[in-house]
Amino acid sequence: MNPLTTQIGAELSLVRRNGEQLLVTLGIPLLLLGFFGSVDILPSDTDEPVDFLVPGILALAVMSTSMVSLGIATGFERSYLVLKRLAATPLGTGRLIAAKTVAVVCIEAVQMALLVALGLALGWTPNSANWLLALAAVILGTFAFAGIGLALAGNLRGEVNLAASNGLYLVLLLLGGVLFPLDRLPPFLEAIGRATPTHALADVLADSLMSAGAHTATSWLVLLGWAIVMPAVAARTFRWT
Repeated sequence: MNPLTTQIGAELSLVRRNGEQLLVTLGIPLLLLGFFGSVDILPSDTDEPVDFLVPGILALAVMSTSMVSLGIATGFERSYLVLKRLAATPLGTGRLIAAKTVAVVCIEAVQMALLVALGLALGWTPNSANWLLALAAVILGTFAFAGIGLALAGNLRGEVNLAASNGLYLVLLLLGGVLFPLDRLPPFLEAIGRATPTHALADVLADSLMSAGAHTATSWLVLLGWAIVMPAVAARTFRWT
């Protein structure tokens, strides 16, 4: 277990040292929840804006960590031939992936704790919350977004992957129903939004935590589909050099 624990420590250390990744994974979701949860300027279907925002921001946090942070870091490691060198060490590919997975889970645990605490401080009131179901949704979301991030990282140069990951993050933020209900969008954009993993995760979290999902059965199927397809695509197309 020595190589694995050493690599886990290295992965977490790299995240701590990377200010841009920390800003995306921790700062932006907290900032969005803190600001929009305190002012009533966004359209929502709930009496309190924070009740609508919390599930969506939790989904956004999973996307930030599993897709953007993991994808960008892995893309630059591939460009700098770090992955090629690590594959030749006793660590091996399996333990490398395990170390990255554990690092993502650790960061997500911190994110969830901070966001839930901030939501409660802002007056969020979970309604008959099923935390186990919410955890299952987060796990599926992690697989889905990690698959997207690794698919990009394994096929694009580091700088191109950086731009593509951040651009996709912005698109999914706007079309994922995180900051406003999707029914406020034109019908064709609403249909696209409902097919995104961001909206699917936000919807099932809203149902799990507040019994407020809009299309829960469809959202579970969409989320499951992304969680199965994208890791498979990443595994099939990923290039280590």
